[in-house]
Amino acid sequence: MTRAFNFSAGPATLPEAVLREAQAGMLDWNGVGASVVELSHRSAEFIAVAAQAEADLRTLLSIPDDYAVLFVAGGATTQQALLPLNFAAPGQRVDYVLTGHWGKTAIRQATPYADVHLAADAGPGGFSDIPPRAGWSLGADSAYVHITANETIHGVEFRDTPDVGAVPLFADFSSSIASGPLDVSRYGLIYAGAQKNLGPVGISVVIVRRELLGRAGQPRADIFTYASHAARDSMLNTPPTWNWYMLGLTVKWMLDEGGVEEFARRNAAKAALVYAAIDGSGGFYRNPVAPAVRSRMNVPFFLADEVLTARFVAESTAAGLLALKGHKATGGLRASLYNAMPVAGAQALVDFMRDFQQRHG
Repeated sequence: MTRAFNFSAGPATLPEAVLREAQAGMLDWNGVGASVVELSHRSAEFIAVAAQAEADLRTLLSIPDDYAVLFVAGGATTQQALLPLNFAAPGQRVDYVLTGHWGKTAIRQATPYADVHLAADAGPGGFSDIPPRAGWSLGADSAYVHITANETIHGVEFRDTPDVGAVPLFADFSSSIASGPLDVSRYGLIYAGAQKNLGPVGISVVIVRRELLGRAGQPRADIFTYASHAARDSMLNTPPTWNWYMLGLTVKWMLDEGGVEEFARRNAAKAALVYAAIDGSGGFYRNPVAPAVRSRMNVPFFLADEVLTARFVAESTAAGLLALKGHKATGGLRASLYNAMPVAGAQALVDFMRDFQQRHG
């Protein structure tokens, strides 16, 4: 079987080695006579799987001991609604820096529960840049400051961690977590849906400074309380065990491949290839994002002749390059270059782009 290069933004491509290992143990995992997906989350076997996944993730991301690591069901949008419930008092101000589509979603989820203040807005510029830190309007008494570390749709990425003072910084890292070194200690909380760099859809990781778990927040059911999940090792209720297992395999694969330093090198190489092809096309392709904040993970691009977009998608799919159609919010095209995408995939895309331009330019 020949696997295509899958440029999907999420659910995204997974490492072939991980898929093969999961396949091999699907019916009889480690000789127990059952699949790992059939084991009780309370069993010694699965508890060992969960503990190893956390230990490996802590190693991969250099997570300090004073941070809890939670594995919770659902995606990043769920976490966006839980942030104010857990960490903001009723009516307390929360500051959001808006740099794209998923920042809008985060604001929409928080609005029913907190006084959402737009600290900076890249919307007037078409979400093509990050507003300079000096112009952000932050409140000294805000519960937290929220950023979207990488905008999957608009292709805008924070390359450096902004200094927001004493107020804790919360960040959605769904589409860039583990893509390079990260100083976790600069953040109060990091959350990420797994389905881009960490594993399959259906599970998220929350990395939170333990002292913040003592905040009262707002009235809510216990199942929505991060402190309760932390106290029960993320097993307050039955977790998505298969997804957790797959996440663990993916994290182990990243460690075996050289860790975040190696993936930073690969991701820089992949992004450089694709951006060079766009910038060197003489205007046939274009990317609207300011070069200093261009995403390494998600590269949106557009054809000068939009009529050719559908043809590009059809021909690239036939050539074994999948899911290059842009998001409906922006149109155009998009290549997602997550950790599991090899440099060879980026090169194959670039070769196709040049061939397509020669034939249709």
